[in-house]
Amino acid sequence: MPAAPSVLVVEDEALLRLDIVDSLEEDGFRVLGTGDSDEAIAMLESHQPIDLMFTDVEMPGQLDGLALAKLVAARWPTTRIIVTSGRRVVEITDIPDGTVFFSKPYVHEEVIKEMREMLALPGS
Repeated sequence: MPAAPSVLVVEDEALLRLDIVDSLEEDGFRVLGTGDSDEAIAMLESHQPIDLMFTDVEMPGQLDGLALAKLVAARWPTTRIIVTSGRRVVEITDIPDGTVFFSKPYVHEEVIKEMREMLALPGS
């Protein structure tokens, strides 16, 4: 049986992070969670491979979620990316090619369905 796909959740609001991490774990994903871009980069560097990153736009750290998405697309091109925000309107030109955007509040089932499609996984 293949290993469960790994997802890095980057969300500074702890309750939102715990909520989506729980949903992803219940759906069979291996999940790492952090609240800032600096720790996210450290995790990407040390926990290879990470199949997908799910990141908020506004967060602490040296990079916001948009800059983090661009860095990940350049350094780890096989890592799929989903960006989310409840405050900013994100245009397709703001995110790397192949990146998907969800506005908050998002529906967990829709996010998980998109993740499965991005990773070419069968539905649960």
